[in-house]
Amino acid sequence: MLTVNEIQCKSIINRSKIPGLDYTINPYLGCAHGCVYCYARFMSKYTAHQNEWGSFVDVKVNAPEILKKQITRIRPGTVCLSTVTDPYQAIEKKYGLTRQILLTLAEHRFPISILTKSDLVLRDIDILKTFERSKCEVGFSIATLDEKVHRVFEPFAPPIKNRLKTIKELHDQDIKTWVFIAPVLPVLTQQTLVELLAELKRSVDYILVDKLNIKCGNWKGISNSLKTQFPELSTQWENTLFDREKRKLYNEAIYQQILDGCRNYRIEVQFC
Repeated sequence: MLTVNEIQCKSIINRSKIPGLDYTINPYLGCAHGCVYCYARFMSKYTAHQNEWGSFVDVKVNAPEILKKQITRIRPGTVCLSTVTDPYQAIEKKYGLTRQILLTLAEHRFPISILTKSDLVLRDIDILKTFERSKCEVGFSIATLDEKVHRVFEPFAPPIKNRLKTIKELHDQDIKTWVFIAPVLPVLTQQTLVELLAELKRSVDYILVDKLNIKCGNWKGISNSLKTQFPELSTQWENTLFDREKRKLYNEAIYQQILDGCRNYRIEVQFC
């Protein structure tokens, strides 16, 4: 069961440590997608939440008003929505915080970079089209095309087919689009990699790739999911991910495979 809390925030736009992004805005704390691998669960240690990451969402109901105050005191720069939540998770339909925030960013001409798993972003295409193309991009996280893998590791996130359809629609509307192949799931991501790149070759401006982070308290959930749904991979994952040299060699191999595929389809690719 999802627990929703309405909270007040003191600050909503914060400096980002991610290269290329000056600021980050997270309208919500927590995320209802319940992704087993999610690195953002580390946020729980900064809150009073005792329940499992993915089972709660705090709604920063005053975020739009706080942004209007903050934005007049900072230099313009690229804003990411979002780094530790999905700005278009289902609860956004009710609260509309992301839409209100976008209106303010557009008014003050702050470039934006959106990262989501949801087709709800199409609701705001009217705002996105007010930005110059070079100052607005929308990215989607996709780790696999396999719906079984999706259901196991991203149980409450929108279907992959919805993401692919949305990417194409945004691209057709001349909005810059990108895909975050992340996290790379050993073996499982590789199984549909060729098909994924073929699917994306005419609908993305670039691809960004990142490995699986297992230092944020997510391994227990990942391990349980593997043992239940992919028992044949459980030992292989553990041997690879917890051995520094094996992990390095594996990441180099999969990155090379992605690089070769992107070169074949003439897709720009970057690695975290």
